[in-house]
Amino acid sequence: MPTRREQRSLFGEILDLMLAPLLLLWPMSVALTWVVAQNIANRPYDRELGVMTMTLARQAISRSPAAGTELAPGGIRGELEGAAAAMLRSDDDDRVYFQVLGRRGEFLAGEADLRVPTEPVPAGELHFRDEVFRDEPIRVAYMWLPSDSIDPQARPLVQLGETLGKRTKLADEIIKGVILPQFAILPLAVLLVWLALERGIRPLAELQQRIRRRESTDLSPIRERDVPEEVAPLVSAINDLLQRLDRSIGAQRHFLADAAHQLKTPLAGLRTQAELAERQLDSGTGDPASMKHTLRQIALGSQRAAHTVNQLLAMARAEDREQALRFEPVDLADVTREAVKDFVPRAMDKRIDLGYEGPAAGTPALLQGQPVLLRELVRNLVDNALKYTPRGGAVTARVMPDPFGQVIVLQVEDTGPGVPAVEREMIFRPFYRALGTDVDGTGLGLAIAQEIARHHQAKVSVADAHPRTGHAGTAPGALFTVRFPIRGEPQPAPD
Repeated sequence: MPTRREQRSLFGEILDLMLAPLLLLWPMSVALTWVVAQNIANRPYDRELGVMTMTLARQAISRSPAAGTELAPGGIRGELEGAAAAMLRSDDDDRVYFQVLGRRGEFLAGEADLRVPTEPVPAGELHFRDEVFRDEPIRVAYMWLPSDSIDPQARPLVQLGETLGKRTKLADEIIKGVILPQFAILPLAVLLVWLALERGIRPLAELQQRIRRRESTDLSPIRERDVPEEVAPLVSAINDLLQRLDRSIGAQRHFLADAAHQLKTPLAGLRTQAELAERQLDSGTGDPASMKHTLRQIALGSQRAAHTVNQLLAMARAEDREQALRFEPVDLADVTREAVKDFVPRAMDKRIDLGYEGPAAGTPALLQGQPVLLRELVRNLVDNALKYTPRGGAVTARVMPDPFGQVIVLQVEDTGPGVPAVEREMIFRPFYRALGTDVDGTGLGLAIAQEIARHHQAKVSVADAHPRTGHAGTAPGALFTVRFPIRGEPQPAPD
């Protein structure tokens, strides 16, 4: 069985969506701050290290015995080391190393084990690199000095290296100054986001309370101006639902009132006839003929009440959306033939010519629909035609398939008095009966037929079967037509 989906919290989801990027960006900010701090810490010390390297290079050139283009070994070493010692002073944080090479790559002064760079760079330009010297990371500034040698590697070189103590300390101070306040700012930002979000969704809580305080009978629209713009579409949809619900409840109240009125009459008649029979028996004045008449009236009243109840059940079945959703292929011609057969005895009693026109047995007229409801639709149309057709008249039910496969047409035609144009919309209302007729009925048959047609995306229309041509006394008759679409599977019409 499928597991029940847990109810989601809109507040929690929005809070997660807002805090997740914040918590994701914070480590990235820390890493970026560390990189920037290292770069900032390197700049002033690189500048100082470059100045000392260029100064040492000038010292090396000035002590060269040649015209400043060669560095002689031997005694020059002591002079360079003395000059370097006076200029390069180590402190408690860092140690400084240097190296001077001659034009042929020979070692002149400084640290002999300091690595000589192999990258070809122009002479006279200052360059920097990171190095590990004697198991300790250092920052090295180096410069190749100009030379008249043909060999590009035979050039004087000056290198100056410094450990990273001061740089690391400065970078740590920068990181502390930037990161530590973030530890206080981050919880404050989370708290502010929480408070802002709680304040932002407060109108939703107020709307909820306003709806909860309503009476169950209050279906008036909710004021859309009192809610945020983002919630207005939801409130509009709720108002639309309330409006449809109000109409539905009103229709149900009207239907129940009419149903009670329709049932009240036959039940009152049954009670009257039963009391009359009881008084006749008590007084001893009842003869077999009067008792037989009373019993006949009781049977007729019970039959009328049973017919009303059946019509009410049919109306409820027609309005049942769940049942109307169960569509399947239905042969409308077969349904119509069966309905006509059922009414043959009644038509014979009234001497009415009841007939069927359409595809013969074995030639189906298929559409997608609900069999029980379609059978009820045909029966109600035929029953209505038989009620209003006088003795000696004719009723014809016909099915006409569309040769293009678009619709199937059901028609029920009679030779009765017809339906005046002003009443052709009202006759489909529940419990409405045409004025000026003595036909006994509940007024539900046509309402049921229209409801069933509506669920099949069809509509019942009525017209004169025999339009008046000027002959006095000619009955126009009634022609009820239902057009069923057969392209795809119809869906129940919306309320």
